[in-house]
Amino acid sequence: MTSEKTYDFDAIVVGAGMSGGWAAKEFAEQGLKVLVLDRGGPLEHSTDYIHEGKAKWEMDLRGKYDRDAAERDHNFQRTQSSFSEFTKHYYINDRENPYEHADGNRFDWFRTAKVGGKSVIWGRQSYRMGPIDFKSNKMDGHGVDWPIRYEDLEEWYDYVEVFAGISGNNDGVEHLPDGKFQPPHTMNIVERHMKEKVESTFPGRRIIMGRTAHLTEPTEEQMELGRSKCQARTQCSRGCSFGAYFSSVSATLPAAERTGNMTLTADAIVHSVLYDEETGKASGVRYVNTKTKEVTEVTAKVVFMCASSISTVQVLLNSRSDTFPTGIGNSSGVLGHYIMDHIKGAGASGYIKGFDEHYYTGRRPTGIYIPRFTNLNGQDRDFYRGYGYQGSARREGWTVANKNGGIGAEFKEGNKQPGRWRFSIGTRGEVLPYFDNHVRLSETKTDQWGIPILQASVKWGENERKMFADVKKS
Repeated sequence: MTSEKTYDFDAIVVGAGMSGGWAAKEFAEQGLKVLVLDRGGPLEHSTDYIHEGKAKWEMDLRGKYDRDAAERDHNFQRTQSSFSEFTKHYYINDRENPYEHADGNRFDWFRTAKVGGKSVIWGRQSYRMGPIDFKSNKMDGHGVDWPIRYEDLEEWYDYVEVFAGISGNNDGVEHLPDGKFQPPHTMNIVERHMKEKVESTFPGRRIIMGRTAHLTEPTEEQMELGRSKCQARTQCSRGCSFGAYFSSVSATLPAAERTGNMTLTADAIVHSVLYDEETGKASGVRYVNTKTKEVTEVTAKVVFMCASSISTVQVLLNSRSDTFPTGIGNSSGVLGHYIMDHIKGAGASGYIKGFDEHYYTGRRPTGIYIPRFTNLNGQDRDFYRGYGYQGSARREGWTVANKNGGIGAEFKEGNKQPGRWRFSIGTRGEVLPYFDNHVRLSETKTDQWGIPILQASVKWGENERKMFADVKKS
């Protein structure tokens, strides 16, 4: 008779970011003893937001970054829009944490250096996948049919939105389902003007208020966790002591911690998942202390992988055993393939005449959204799937003085009033799943912790090029 195995924990959660925080919360609230491992350094909510509230003139480089230093240490991370002198400490050092582009294809892999992962610096736009998204693979033959439909997830979307706090309107867009929202932010006068013009000129297109993970009317539970209403400062990527935007550091990890069932270990990079040949199950993980390089093995009944999509694949590929010689769960050889990223970059921007007597209050953390309008009822374009636009209207402020000539009293007088209104939009589009778009482990190179570095080979296909062309003319 085999005695029952004993484990160090009931569950191990790898990664303390967006999904890892949720897993920790759910496990801990169900009474499980949970170990959360994160490769990032410690990040205490509020205390460690070191540049929150600082003005540009309080920073050595006025909020910019040293280009030479960034090219050396953050060569890929610096291409992220929120990377600056205010935020660079949240981003991983590319020189110390290398990965490679493979097969001549560049793929920028954004990674963070702190507990909480990208939940600390994400863009916070929050939209449900709709019924069409769960049917697309079957409808157009690209990808494997989903085993679930929107209706299977609807109640879980409700659950997540209520806890996280998503602000927005119920807009009645069939393919972009409504939700359990807090009151929305409001459009400014130029956005309302553009909404009227676009919707009357292009039937079937909508301009709606961006749905964003910012509290506008905090619930009792959110306030109990120390969260409060958004202050409209647009310093979100620096960290928010108000807890107004959703992150694992401000919401899910504190919820897990208050149960007394969570142990959080920072500076712990997971090397591999341990596999028990006798039980045929994962039994724990092996991790390395990023500071001391000490190797530790811990066991649990459940191992929950939440180290971001690509980091999770890296760990799984490196988790080799007699049963899984090419990585745990990789008997099909598919692990690491079908990487799907958004297409982005195309859009439009222009000045809007008039409205000089109008301005807006605060610095809103969201803008407008134009939901997908292509291929909704069958194929009406020369590409599959679709795209949407994000954007906003803003009025030029005092920084426009950088481009104006003059000096002294004349210069001051000429810059007393706000500048012109500008309306801008940029796209996000869906990429089809291609087997050749993949990540793999290097056969010859390891990082400083003895983990094979990742090689990424990801590029657009013909469908994405056609979609991008349509974005520019639509």
